[in-house]
Amino acid sequence: MSVVVNATVMYAALTQKNDLSDKYQVDLCELSPTAVRKLEEMGVKVNNNPDKPEKGDFITCRSQRPIFAYDTDGNALDGSIVGNGSKAAASIGTYEWNNKFGKGTSPTLGRLVITQLEIYDGDAAGGADVDISEAV
Repeated sequence: MSVVVNATVMYAALTQKNDLSDKYQVDLCELSPTAVRKLEEMGVKVNNNPDKPEKGDFITCRSQRPIFAYDTDGNALDGSIVGNGSKAAASIGTYEWNNKFGKGTSPTLGRLVITQLEIYDGDAAGGADVDISEAV
């Protein structure tokens, strides 16, 4: 089972591993109530940090391999330019894990489509709005 969600991208480490987790990862933020409900039905824990209200309801997707991002035409994007505030439609599935620390269900990112790109290059931004009608 998977769901497509609209989200605001934050802290995208798509082509270079995150220093803290040593994994490629992206925070998918400002999830709608419908997206939160569907993710929770799939067993995914949705976070909300009162110290970072700008993130709203969010999930973090992590990977051992680089995360590929695409534009709305299906063209690959250079993941290193995807900055905070970029808008995306993301296909989210789940996987079960069990290790010495416990067990649980985590989100897995099937496809990340950037619908409005905010370019990460220090402080420049740009992009265009695109509606993804199937996303929640």
